[in-house]
Amino acid sequence: MDVLSDVISSMRIGRPGFARAELRSPWGMRFPPSPGTAGFTVVLRGSCWLLVDGAEPVAVGPSDVIFVPRGDGHGLADDPATPLVEATRPPEPPAGHHADVVTLCGGYRLDPNRTHPLLQDVPAVLHLPAHVGRHDDLRATVGALGRELDKARPGGAALVPLLLDMLLLYVLRAWFEDQPRRPGGTGWAAALADPSISLALHAIHRDPAHGWTVQSLADEAGLSRAAFARRFTAATRQPPLAYLTWWRLTTAASMLRAGDASLEQVASSVGYSSQFALANAFKREYGVAPGRFRRAART
Repeated sequence: MDVLSDVISSMRIGRPGFARAELRSPWGMRFPPSPGTAGFTVVLRGSCWLLVDGAEPVAVGPSDVIFVPRGDGHGLADDPATPLVEATRPPEPPAGHHADVVTLCGGYRLDPNRTHPLLQDVPAVLHLPAHVGRHDDLRATVGALGRELDKARPGGAALVPLLLDMLLLYVLRAWFEDQPRRPGGTGWAAALADPSISLALHAIHRDPAHGWTVQSLADEAGLSRAAFARRFTAATRQPPLAYLTWWRLTTAASMLRAGDASLEQVASSVGYSSQFALANAFKREYGVAPGRFRRAART
């Protein structure tokens, strides 16, 4: 299993929402904090400024992507001096004039109780410039989105959400690839870049029901028990078995939310000996029994 793909699929709830905006100067939009949402803005045409409290304005150009993994507030404007208006809905297209800037704004609802620690390492507001020769897959996805949204075509309603899923994965991959590779570094970029720790993480994600121990995970990583435990904890900021438990219960929550498997089947799939063992662990983590969690998730 691919850890990065698992991270996204386990946290996201429902389909991404989005809106295309055509803007003519002067304009300024304030995006208030939105906890439980990973937001994005793609500049499809034109240029603008990214405004974040306490930081210098950042110039944003065509095909640039802004990603806000934890719903932090920020602003966009044609000029840093333009007053910002709360962005409660997309502005009306400028009547009788061509737009100076066209943006695609949207967001993914995330499980607020299960934000993967990987997302905690991503900057609060991440700007990915569209440099030629870098992150070609991300740039190609932005181009495809722009073409689909410029003109209604058959299949667009199904294709755009798929392209937005690709956008999210390519944004995270681009961030990951831009991180410096330092032996013994901390954070999830370091964890996934460390061949030994990555092997152990993939083993956990591939088979969370397996009876993993620190020693068996160290064997997967090709390290001694002590060296593995030290490197895993330094990189992920969690001991190996703590992360294993966290991931098992995250997977259980995803199964309860999305499927009709019995509690016994869910327990078996994530490494608990019975539905009662799962229920005890699940309630400690979520504060509610699995059955009640499932019912609440479907209302």
